[in-house]
Amino acid sequence: MSDTILYISENFKGNFITEPLQLQQKLSKIKAYVFDWDGVFNNGQKDENGSSPFNEVDAMGTNLLRFNHYLRTGELPHFVIISGENNKAAHTLAKRESFHAVYSGIKYKPEALDHLCRTCSIKPDEIAFIFDDVLDFSVAARTGVRFMVQRACNPLLTDYVVAQNLADYLTGCDGNNNAVREVVELMMGINGKYKETIEERMNFTETYQRYLKLRNRSEARFYLSKEAKITEHIL
Repeated sequence: MSDTILYISENFKGNFITEPLQLQQKLSKIKAYVFDWDGVFNNGQKDENGSSPFNEVDAMGTNLLRFNHYLRTGELPHFVIISGENNKAAHTLAKRESFHAVYSGIKYKPEALDHLCRTCSIKPDEIAFIFDDVLDFSVAARTGVRFMVQRACNPLLTDYVVAQNLADYLTGCDGNNNAVREVVELMMGINGKYKETIEERMNFTETYQRYLKLRNRSEARFYLSKEAKITEHIL
């Protein structure tokens, strides 16, 4: 076991359902990162307009993860949000950070997963999925790497996820305490080039600027589900 993997296994405060070395192998196949929204980027609390926020700690994490993937592979990964609700804050983040897509109001999430795989020519086992609750389980059952955001309030639900092999890692932080950044740090550490990712971004190098220019060419697309059919809509 490498020093980095050993450090990760000893210092990350979540629970490894899949051992770090096996997780490294699974992550090597990933081409897309898919996030739930409520309970993942936040604690699930809604404002008067039915939206829930994000914070800059997690937002920076998503950009670092994409840059890390670019450094390792020379390609941009697909970055996607799939939410059971319609969150304006999710749209704002996706636009600002040039995510690939946001699927909103998706009550049965495999519909969005299948649509994503068709449109991007990827397989479910090439997707890393970050999630927190029951609505996500049918996607977690099919995707390649699964990170569940833990909450102290539902130990029976967490036990169910473990027993049914629906997660590879359970976060130590909840959605209100930067669980997304925890998952990002974990993936970057396991994948390699962590130090290079930080230093290239810190110094705003030519490599980072090339990545940023390429990233910003992407324009987020927005989808809704209506009568079990995914349709694009313009915000």
